[in-house]
Amino acid sequence: MNGLISQPSVDRPHSIADWGLTRYADAYSWQLQLVKKRCDGEIPDTLVYTEHHPVITIGARIGASKHLLWNQQTLNSRGIELEKSNRGGDITYHGPGQLVGYPIISLNKRVKDLHRYLRDLEQVVINSLGELGLDATRREGKTGIWLKHRKIAAIGVAVKHWITYHGFAININNCLDPFEGIIPCGIKDATVTSMKNELGIEIDINEVKNSVGVEFWKQFGND
Repeated sequence: MNGLISQPSVDRPHSIADWGLTRYADAYSWQLQLVKKRCDGEIPDTLVYTEHHPVITIGARIGASKHLLWNQQTLNSRGIELEKSNRGGDITYHGPGQLVGYPIISLNKRVKDLHRYLRDLEQVVINSLGELGLDATRREGKTGIWLKHRKIAAIGVAVKHWITYHGFAININNCLDPFEGIIPCGIKDATVTSMKNELGIEIDINEVKNSVGVEFWKQFGND
């Protein structure tokens, strides 16, 4: 459990943990452990950062599995795992160079409204990308973060006892080729992009982490 409880402390108002590169299944298990600890009051609100080994995840939306275009043989040949997830949303890809954020925060003293939480989480990413030179926006009727019709970040969340888990994934330096094996988020009239693709340079992922952390606690740092 690399970094699982290394930073969070109940004596702090909130914490950030960085798990480095993880398998999706491991990170999911660790999230559930943190959710229980948050529910029991053993840790404060915590934002987890990670990058995943290549994996396609299928969310809880009905029909999401139909948006997988590659068969198991192709996935195996490309070294991509396939995982079903209980997060909201459709199908997406995670891989190295993509920043994944898992907020483990309590909504019990906030507005218990999952849609409001999604919009607030989107705003965190929009603000962070804006600080880093990208004019990102929402797209009406679609969850996630966009540069016109190019999707740069995906969001899919879940709650248990009003403790949040799962979260967001921002394409930074990751290879975009694996998105060809899916219809990302089930949206056919869009493409996928990354910060590197848009800005034309390799991005310092730590700079993105710092920006996201600042914006996240601006939004969620007070009950």
